[in-house]
Amino acid sequence: MRNIAVLVSGGGTNLQAILESERRGENPNGKVTLVVASKPGVYALERAKNFGVPGVVVRRKDYATAEEFDAALLNVLREHHIDLVVLAGFLSVLGPSVIAAYPDRILNVHPSLIPSFCGPGFYGLRVHEAALARGVKVTGATVHFVNEVCDGGPILLQKAVEVQPGDTPETLQKRVMVEAEWQLLPKAIAMVCNGEV
Repeated sequence: MRNIAVLVSGGGTNLQAILESERRGENPNGKVTLVVASKPGVYALERAKNFGVPGVVVRRKDYATAEEFDAALLNVLREHHIDLVVLAGFLSVLGPSVIAAYPDRILNVHPSLIPSFCGPGFYGLRVHEAALARGVKVTGATVHFVNEVCDGGPILLQKAVEVQPGDTPETLQKRVMVEAEWQLLPKAIAMVCNGEV
């Protein structure tokens, strides 16, 4: 059984999808045993509590340097014997020491079809604003392994989502979550835990 840590910064809707998938028995070889939030009071910590998963807060601004933050995060992951790290809307960038400690064992979900609308500065609604501004007819989500390049790691799964006439960044964000992110992320986690990747 692989221990999974989910790293969050906000409401935790992807976390909810992961935990519900696990409850349905869709990841027999993995279990979310830790939720790490980048700030206190985020709703994702409530979701974790509702599923009986311990939650901790590791805040970037509590540390003088990025390296100290990475060291603190690594300590927490090691204390909980974490095998797989999942970024589910985690807005702090992981440093080289964290990435080196978990080679091909950090997954991220990104709300576009990489290589479109990705890289530094593309997160949250900004991704969907850019897609609409460009006039694309299809967007979607990507689950990829994390490496030193922002949104640059090997792609595991992708799913396309149609852009509808009259979409706003908010309506598009919601559709991409429901139709792509919430399906892809639990599936990718199970693939890694099952040794399929």
